[in-house]
Amino acid sequence: MKVVILAGGLGSRLKPFTEVIPKPLLPIGEKSVLEIQIENLKKHGFTDVYLATNYKSEYVSNFFGNGDRYGVNLEISKEVNPLGTAGPLTLLKDKLDEPFLVMNGDILSLLNFKDLYDFACNQESILTITIKKIITPYAFGNIFFDGDFVTGIEEKPDIINFALSGIYVMKPEVFEFIPDNTYFGMDSLIKTLITKDLPVSKFEIKDYWLDIGRIEDYQKAQEVYETHFKDH
Repeated sequence: MKVVILAGGLGSRLKPFTEVIPKPLLPIGEKSVLEIQIENLKKHGFTDVYLATNYKSEYVSNFFGNGDRYGVNLEISKEVNPLGTAGPLTLLKDKLDEPFLVMNGDILSLLNFKDLYDFACNQESILTITIKKIITPYAFGNIFFDGDFVTGIEEKPDIINFALSGIYVMKPEVFEFIPDNTYFGMDSLIKTLITKDLPVSKFEIKDYWLDIGRIEDYQKAQEVYETHFKDH
């Protein structure tokens, strides 16, 4: 099975760390983010790994080589110009001739990737997105009213949202909707398919999931490494 890891972001919110090291190579415990991802993917049967790179691409290439030491076939794809989160896939479309998984290079999760892949392959849609329930405590009581009169109160309700969690499964037909050599994001791809009345499937992640996009998230990843990812 094939997977593309999007590893070309600037990591602006993680400066100053990313001024020296590209975000996917930042250390979490004894390993880099990308190493943890690749080892998890290999465990679930993904043996062909494509790293879509841009910023500090040579660091990633020198670090991983051909993937032998991880037991995978690894290939580096480099953007000449930034292509967003969906655009880089077009550089690999000749190789992605079967359903394939795509994930951001700053995601850590205990998701069973094979279960997601099997689910997506059995859908009629050409794109399956993953979502994660995010519960945010609200610090104040919420007041309901009608004109000048209070009709009710809800004490510190939780705010519940479902976040796009940065892991996808696509079928090769998706390339009909991603322009070549153009900056194009996953949000644009999803909107395009919906606008054309084409189905987009969703898969809810109920396992541990963390987006390492900010300094506090990176610190959180260090805290949970021993519990969730060391020798997992």
